[in-house]
Amino acid sequence: MAAKKPATTTKAPAAEPETVATTSKTTSPNTAEAKSRFNAALDEAKAGAAALGDEAKARVGAYREKAKSGSKDWSTEAKSTAGSLANEGKHKASEAMTGLSRVIDENAASLDEKLGPKYGDYARNASKSLQDNARKLDEKSLDELAEESREAIRKSPAAAVGLAALVGFLFARLFR
Repeated sequence: MAAKKPATTTKAPAAEPETVATTSKTTSPNTAEAKSRFNAALDEAKAGAAALGDEAKARVGAYREKAKSGSKDWSTEAKSTAGSLANEGKHKASEAMTGLSRVIDENAASLDEKLGPKYGDYARNASKSLQDNARKLDEKSLDELAEESREAIRKSPAAAVGLAALVGFLFARLFR
């Protein structure tokens, strides 16, 4: 095993400054010129970096403004498209209800003959109810329909959840 070294060691501080002094004396004329050129290049690089940073900030600001204005246009366009699609969907739903009402009304006479006048009257009442609901759906705006939906959900949230599950099930079956 090697012997342990003592904890304190002494340095020779005079050797380091002497080397520095020697090197600075021998290359002094070239060093001063190199330092001045280096400092000038460094200052030029700093100025260039600052100019690039300012230009980048300006470009980012311009792109940010362009994106904001574009997003406003896109959101306005999306809202108008969604509104027109919702109105079209509302109109098609109303037409479908009216068509179903006609089919039920046309078959009411057949129900009278086969099952009796009581069932024919049920069919006629259902047909009339569908026709009235289709007319009401056409007359109301989307905002009125949305408010009525909110009120119905507040009054009976359990029925709303059940209806949503039923509609989800029907859509899942429809789009398989």
